[in-house]
Amino acid sequence: MTNPSDNLFLRDVQKLRDAAKKSLEDGAVTSNYGGDKDAAIDLLQSALATEIVCVLRYTMNAISVVGLTSKSVAQEFQEHAADEQRHMTMIAERIDQLGGTPNFDPEGLAARSSTEYGGGGTLIDMVKQNLIAERIAVEHYRDLIRYFSEKDPTTRLMLAHILKDEEDHATDMHDLLVAHEGVPMLK
Repeated sequence: MTNPSDNLFLRDVQKLRDAAKKSLEDGAVTSNYGGDKDAAIDLLQSALATEIVCVLRYTMNAISVVGLTSKSVAQEFQEHAADEQRHMTMIAERIDQLGGTPNFDPEGLAARSSTEYGGGGTLIDMVKQNLIAERIAVEHYRDLIRYFSEKDPTTRLMLAHILKDEEDHATDMHDLLVAHEGVPMLK
């Protein structure tokens, strides 16, 4: 038979209250946070930079695309830019919750990002650049999810949500590539 006092869910309420009153400067990060807070913030800063670069790339693509299907493709790019902006905000808020300051500084942004901004070009070029970026993001988020595992379930769940969106984006870019392969649609 197990000892009821060994169960984390049956902790002494007074001890729990006392612990919550300590280290108030740590905000949401309590004594049983399982990860390395500084390492988590550093990793999330890279993810934040990646999302900022993706917002910029998709926005540029939405503005630049021309041709017979430009309105529908531009709309797809705009939707992805909006998704990436939501991801950016989620990550920035998590960095703040962990006690860090989200790095929105444009200086060094490309070096902090796991994806590249891209160079425009034809519709096919843009779609390929976005598909490559999404594939990189998918791998990056899978690695981060494994890293955070049980150490930081809040961050892991946030990243899993973002991963689902990035996989959807990759599928969308793949579908556009298949539908428009070889058809130049840009200025």
